[in-house]
This record gives sequence, structure tokens and C-alpha cells, in this order.
Amino acid sequence: MPRKARKIESLPRGSTTINRATETDRYVGGRIRERRIMLGLSQQQMAHMIGVTYQQTHKYERGINRISAGRLFEIARVLKVPVSYFFEGLGDRPEGGTLTGRQRMCLELARNFARITNERHQEALSRLARTLARE
Repeated sequence: MPRKARKIESLPRGSTTINRATETDRYVGGRIRERRIMLGLSQQQMAHMIGVTYQQTHKYERGINRISAGRLFEIARVLKVPVSYFFEGLGDRPEGGTLTGRQRMCLELARNFARITNERHQEALSRLARTLARE
């Protein structure tokens, strides 16, 4: 039995559809990207860990595609954070959700610190940072 075609109504100008990503989706995607970078993972590595393609991971991080609740739960598990982590600070960022130079520097510092395998070197760097912060 043939299916009946649904009539698609046009939306008023300026309205959005249900499938279109929102600023919240972009914010959550940005938080995913930040955490992935902090852990020193590539998009390809994370994609493999959550069972999607590299392109899909890229779309999640850019906020182009929405993330289902189940997928967000899996991403949180892989990135070792609670799901609430992705929503922390929502609304506190400047419009557009772009990172400042200082935020980018902090992410890079965290990523590089995580790559140091020698615990003595990590501790020495940590002591140096504490000393410099007191100045």
C-alpha cells in the first residue's frame, strides 16, 4: 500500500525548524572539543571511541548536528566527565561562543601537560606554575 505524501508547510520567515542546531548545541559542541583537546585526543580517536565517523564528530563539535541524549552520555563516558559538564557555564560565554586567546592558551597548556609522561616533570611544572601565580 503506497504511503501518503505529507504536505510540508512553509514556516514564517525567521523561524527555525526542530532539526536546526541552536546556540546551545554549539556551546555543548565547544565544550566537547575543549575536553577532547585537554585529554590530548584527536577527532579521529574520539570518533572511533564513540562509534561514529570523524566527520560526525566534527559536526558535533561545531554544533552543526544535534547530539542525542544517548550519544552525549557516551561522549561523557569517553571524555571522563559527567553529562552536566557540557552545560556548565551555559550563558556565561560571550555571544558566538568563541574562545578568547587566554582560553585557547589554557587549553593548549592543559593538553601539553597531559602529554607529559614523567611524573617528576609534571610535578616540577606544577610547582613552577604555583610559584609564578604568586608573583
